[in-house]
Amino acid sequence: IVSSVPATAAAVYTTNRVKAASILVTQEQLADGSIRAIVCNSGNANACTGAEGLATARAMASSAAASLGVDAGQVAVGSTGVIGVPLPLEPIQKGMAELVSGLRSDTEGADAALAAIMTTDTREKKESFSFECAGVKGRMGGIVKGAGMIHPSMATMLGFITCDLAVQEPALESALKKANARSFNRVSVDGDTSTNDCVIVMANGLAGNAPIALGSPEYEIFEAALTELCVRLARKVARDGEGATRLVSCTVTGAKDEAAAETLAKAVISSSLVKTACFGSDANWGRILCAMGYSGADFDPQAVDVSFKSPAGQVAVCRKGASIPFDEGVAKKILLEEEIEILVSLSGASAGADNEVGAATAWGCDLSYDYVKINGDYRS
Repeated sequence: IVSSVPATAAAVYTTNRVKAASILVTQEQLADGSIRAIVCNSGNANACTGAEGLATARAMASSAAASLGVDAGQVAVGSTGVIGVPLPLEPIQKGMAELVSGLRSDTEGADAALAAIMTTDTREKKESFSFECAGVKGRMGGIVKGAGMIHPSMATMLGFITCDLAVQEPALESALKKANARSFNRVSVDGDTSTNDCVIVMANGLAGNAPIALGSPEYEIFEAALTELCVRLARKVARDGEGATRLVSCTVTGAKDEAAAETLAKAVISSSLVKTACFGSDANWGRILCAMGYSGADFDPQAVDVSFKSPAGQVAVCRKGASIPFDEGVAKKILLEEEIEILVSLSGASAGADNEVGAATAWGCDLSYDYVKINGDYRS
């Protein structure tokens, strides 16, 4: 991925203490808040590979820079795949000139880059749109890979976002952190946080606007657009969880604040028992309260209402922390849909009641037999 001019850049990284060489090198490259390009490989994570792995990641950046005619410090690096296996450098260096010669700025170029970074992904994850900001029409787009080893803080994935607006580095970094917190950091597939997670955003200013500053009205518009893009992509990551048959979201309302709501929603969508119940289309709402109870968030168990919702309808299954009569057949029909919503209200009102202050949504998927099949022989 290449910008024709130097771009302001920001990134968020895995919180795993074990970090891939690509992460360490990219952190160095983005220290001054500007890059020109990103080079990424799939199939090999270049993680737990020691000094040799670091040298390989730096050589990837240098090879791309040489072919592009830019400074080696202006190229970020991404890797994804098997951990603990040395990454061969020769095929990367041999193919670099061909990669650069094949660069294109249309959707086919973006699609090719997306296809190249996919591993166990089965669905494309891309989004783009234009929006009015700072007196011009800005364009923003993103591609993401990620299907397994996905868990909040942050979700396991690679994400690359580009925008043609001019944005000051502090504003770009702030917007990405906030967008990530409300999107990718609220996705869980299997409870594992990877060594290679990274989301990079580049803003090159070719839209011609005055640079957007932190705290300005234009910043609020930009942050909202970036968050919307990331949420759309995060939902696609959750739906494509390894072996998943359906997207599961949990929205908590009525919590004391957004942080508490987020903690509770994450606990629900991360629960293996909730996920398997969703796979079996079983309205086992007790597992939801159980997950909330060990989340660490403060709430009143006797003020919890729970409903299940999907395109097939909505059914209430719990009120004030206790069972209520409901039609199991209706619930089964609702839970057989490809997208399921778990609505949790802590206010004692109807589940899903509006409470913007203490509300949050997290996204996950069901846990199927195929997840074990995929990961049982991942290396082979």
